Amino acid sequence: MRIDLHCHSTASDGTDTPAELMRAAAGAGLDVVALTDHDTTRGYAEALAALPEGLTLVTGAELSCRIDGVSLHLLAYLFDPEEPALLAERELVRDDRVPRAHAMIAKLNALGVPVTREQVERIAAGGTVGRPHIASALVELGVVPTVSDAFTPEWLADGGRAHVDKHETDPLEAIRLVKSAGGVTVLAHPAAVKRGHMVPTDAIAAMAAAGLDGLEADHTEHDQATRTRLRGLAKDLDLLVTGSSDYHGTRKTVALGENTTDPEVYGEIIRRATGAFPVPGTGGA
Repeated sequence: MRIDLHCHSTASDGTDTPAELMRAAAGAGLDVVALTDHDTTRGYAEALAALPEGLTLVTGAELSCRIDGVSLHLLAYLFDPEEPALLAERELVRDDRVPRAHAMIAKLNALGVPVTREQVERIAAGGTVGRPHIASALVELGVVPTVSDAFTPEWLADGGRAHVDKHETDPLEAIRLVKSAGGVTVLAHPAAVKRGHMVPTDAIAAMAAAGLDGLEADHTEHDQATRTRLRGLAKDLDLLVTGSSDYHGTRKTVALGENTTDPEVYGEIIRRATGAFPVPGTGGA
């Protein structure tokens, strides 16, 4: 089985619609794909309707969190998407993205960059507005050559000249909320140094003690030494180890299935979940 548990659609900051993503996943030879848009499950119904035969869909979300001043992302799988407390927190985080984007646009304007709200909203195309959409606007304007080049201290990286903080959930609280909604949690790309920070080991240990289920070790931003270190840490903390593409369509160069999760780990995620279950495709649009 080929299992990719971290993918984004236009419901957040990917460039494929949920339906396009399902077809692309099948075309890439995947057996299982998780839709993990940022702080939302809005794309799930469309993905389900288009789910091809032979492909299984896992509902999920990538939750925006912060601990000890460090931003991090928590992958949540197979939770009840309508559970009120988790839904309210996701909406709070998502709704804060719009004023945050407007504030970053204002900072960029003050730096002489003529980005506009209308441009960013066009790029977002109805999805949850985030920094990648502003980064794409900078690419359109010729300010930076690629989206990745916008995530530097000069521009949009944490603490960068145009960066603005947003509401982010304490990960210990996020873990509690996901667990209460019957879900499973995995810390996404904990050592993605290209993003300007790493999640401290003591913070990961605290999350493990709070019920964190796993670490995403196999990720495009982790070199082999980092993957080996994270696997050792996961073993020490009795955590599952996953691998995923973190696919964003054309917004990033990573391909679907570039990293995958072991079927036994996937089976354990299913075993632990009580909020929702994977859905096998029967042939969608």
